[in-house]
Amino acid sequence: MPLGLYGSEVSSRFLLGTARYPSPAMLEEAIREAGVDIVTVSLRRESLGIDGTQKGSGQAFWSLIRETGARILPNTAGCHSVREAVTTAHMAREVMGTNWIKLEVIADDMALNPDVFGLVEAARILTEEGFSVFPYTTADLGVGERLLQAGCQVLMPWAAPIGSGQGLSDINALKAYRQHFATTTLIIDAGIGRPSQAADAMEMGYDAVLLNSAVARAGDPVLMARAFALAIEAGRAAYKADPIEPYLGAMPSSPLTGMASLS
Repeated sequence: MPLGLYGSEVSSRFLLGTARYPSPAMLEEAIREAGVDIVTVSLRRESLGIDGTQKGSGQAFWSLIRETGARILPNTAGCHSVREAVTTAHMAREVMGTNWIKLEVIADDMALNPDVFGLVEAARILTEEGFSVFPYTTADLGVGERLLQAGCQVLMPWAAPIGSGQGLSDINALKAYRQHFATTTLIIDAGIGRPSQAADAMEMGYDAVLLNSAVARAGDPVLMARAFALAIEAGRAAYKADPIEPYLGAMPSSPLTGMASLS
């Protein structure tokens, strides 16, 4: 079943970041091997001009992304204030021609924690201005509620700090988040390091996984992109198949009736 996002549908539940790949060619191959429909792009990193022109390496990057056919989700990465994030979103809309925005408002440069107060305020401003906001947030239920009240239709809680590869650092909190926001589209964003961790998130019932470093920094980014695509697909299928619950003790898989009697 396709994934619905702000009135659009995509077939892949894998969203891939585009930063820090060994080469543009490897980025392009990883995108194709992953089969993703959406890629995230940092406006600043690509040096795109606010007049709609592309300059220097940004022009080549823009052409590469267009050739893959993937939809772009601009990112306010590196923004530390509401004003900075909102301004960057405006630039992204003008340059990239989309109302979609992955909203990041960072509290500190050490752990890259979301500034949840600034995040909610920026989300409110941007939704009122017609943006479709994808907020990078924590697994705090209260913050999630406020983001929904601000107009967000999608929530993107982190698994762990950005680029850490720690995986699902607080499984109980993420399970509670999924249960609490039962009808909201939830995308795990940041901290995933291995395909098995992505599969675990999907088995919990999360709707999609967004990651970057786990693919870009792998020894073979292209092979890792495929591994994540398979893991996310498998995790979703497992969730839909309704896995058995853990049982204390053993439960025989073979029937006991019809066994030979030795008496």
